[in-house]
Amino acid sequence: RRKYWLFYFLTFMAGARRQIFIAFSVLLLVQKFQYTVQEVTIIFVINNSINFFLRPMVSRSIIRFGERKVLSLEYASVIFLFTAYATTDSKLLVAFIYILDQIFFTFAIAIRTYFQKVGDPQDIAPSMAVGFTINHLAAVFLPALGGMLWVIDYRIPFFAGAAMGVISLLAVQKIRTTPS
Repeated sequence: RRKYWLFYFLTFMAGARRQIFIAFSVLLLVQKFQYTVQEVTIIFVINNSINFFLRPMVSRSIIRFGERKVLSLEYASVIFLFTAYATTDSKLLVAFIYILDQIFFTFAIAIRTYFQKVGDPQDIAPSMAVGFTINHLAAVFLPALGGMLWVIDYRIPFFAGAAMGVISLLAVQKIRTTPS
């Protein structure tokens, strides 16, 4: 439905952000910074341990501050983090950036809670299904496109992600969960 365009757009952008994070941040760790399998595993364990405890706090933050503020924080962080991925030369800093990126990635749940607030009850299931499909459209073409850009310069996918962060940050300012 056309009236849910913002939900669909944010869902697509979240899928694009997810693909850059999943495909290229780990590739950066391994290819540029020569992280070993053991080191990447340690980062994953630390990352998942931290997020296990922080996810309930993210949910409470959405309730307390609202979707627009939480998503604004996420996308402002995306701009900073993706730019940092592209510009850092520190092996330790890039691991820290990766962990922060995963923490902020959790904030994307606010897109779904936003839709649950504004969607008509009969539209929620079918629109969520459409949103799921839209999210995965990014998974089809972004890794291939990003891979081609990576060959030219590994920083391009991250700068593109930062640009998408700017667009997403502007878009979330349109979120309204109360009638205007």
